[in-house]
Amino acid sequence: MPTLKIPTPLRPYADGKSKIKVQGQNVDEVLQKMIQEHPDLRKHLYADSGELRPFVNLFLNEDNIRQLQGVETKLDEEDTLKIIPSIAGGQAAI
Repeated sequence: MPTLKIPTPLRPYADGKSKIKVQGQNVDEVLQKMIQEHPDLRKHLYADSGELRPFVNLFLNEDNIRQLQGVETKLDEEDTLKIIPSIAGGQAAI
């Protein structure tokens, strides 16, 4: 069963868990099952249109799924899917 790693800022919406084992054939199935278990995560991962938010990056092992087949990317039992939220901010160099 693939493992989904939850980043620290999203753990309060996943019962404090850092990892969740979720059954699914592809990234979309895993995400949908995770959201069934932890519905508060939906608003942090998906826009109202149902698409993944642009600042949410998902990595299958070491590869960004956007450079693979997106949410249709197939998963194996041993795979690790990591949610990596984009970080913005800071100050321009002077």
